[in-house]
Amino acid sequence: MSMRNNAPAAGAEISAVVFVAIEMSRSRWDIVVRTPVSDKLSRYCLMAGDGAALVAFVEEIEGRVARRLGQAVRVVSCYEAGYDGFWLDRLLREHGIENQVVDPSSIEVNRRARRAKTDRLDAEGLLRVLMRWWHGDKQACHMVHVPSIAEEDAKRPSRERQRLVKERVQHVNRIKGLLATQGIYGFLPLRRDREARLAALALPEQLRAELRREFARLSLVCEQIAGLEAARDAVLEGEATAVDAAAAKIGKLARLKSIGPEFATVMVREVYYRDFANRRQVGSYLGLDGSPWRSGRLAAEQGISKAGNPRARRTMIEAAWMWLRFQPDSALAQWFRERVGGQKGRVRRIAIVALARKLAVALWHYLGHDLLPEGAIVKS
Repeated sequence: MSMRNNAPAAGAEISAVVFVAIEMSRSRWDIVVRTPVSDKLSRYCLMAGDGAALVAFVEEIEGRVARRLGQAVRVVSCYEAGYDGFWLDRLLREHGIENQVVDPSSIEVNRRARRAKTDRLDAEGLLRVLMRWWHGDKQACHMVHVPSIAEEDAKRPSRERQRLVKERVQHVNRIKGLLATQGIYGFLPLRRDREARLAALALPEQLRAELRREFARLSLVCEQIAGLEAARDAVLEGEATAVDAAAAKIGKLARLKSIGPEFATVMVREVYYRDFANRRQVGSYLGLDGSPWRSGRLAAEQGISKAGNPRARRTMIEAAWMWLRFQPDSALAQWFRERVGGQKGRVRRIAIVALARKLAVALWHYLGHDLLPEGAIVKS
């Protein structure tokens, strides 16, 4: 998650701003409102999921304050990113309400061992954080970059494939485990002749029936994975690459040796569809930036922050390993070997994370400014 810098500068006019904080749960929405006509906080409650009622409520508050002041009123609302996604943000913005989605992990909390916590208190705290951020305190919290509907939808195929691959591993391991109880080892469930090989085994009746059901589930998962991969590869082969900017980036990344269709798709759909101002934002979004700990004479490094997109971070680290293997003459690979040499273990793992960050920045320059990473090889 990353901060969206669209707050006004410190000292901006806020006398006609209505602040609304929404604490969302599965059962109800607790709403806290702060208007320019009163210093007190007003608290309300709505049924969870009723976006139309929330819009009507906010518009009623806006009209009431506007009549009281005799001027137009600006409404700024917020809620925490979580289970409900971004549909409410889009709904509020469609009705002219300036909504912000807050990264909940960026909000400071009381460190007392026992602190009171209720939805009402959380909503009040969220409202105070929103007001601080709006006044110009950018460190009060971080706002989430809300993707468009098309950008969010484009992430689904690769994420679904990841879940299906995990499910396929589970079915394979289950089949191998069931056969191991009968002293049968070396069975390969992903081979096409698995049904014929199963029929040749001497197995109890119920175990054979269970294995056939596992085979059916495994076949369905493999079929769905193949369908997703075919659609993914069609993006690179079709004419959409010339029209769709994201598809063009995927094709451009896939031309680099060591980066295949899946890596290219995940990198573009999860990372490079966004506009970054500098390399620090690239590293921060991936959670590959450092987190130093310094107090007085104490100084230590806590490792990477891991505050960004975890799926993109894992993919980039995997891509760094592949870069070392297939781009050994590149400047990045040489940088890695100069610092690691023949060392193994922890030193090598730390260095590969640093290489992943450098690779992410290099690929950002490559896609945005057509600067090929030094020494990199392009596929023929």
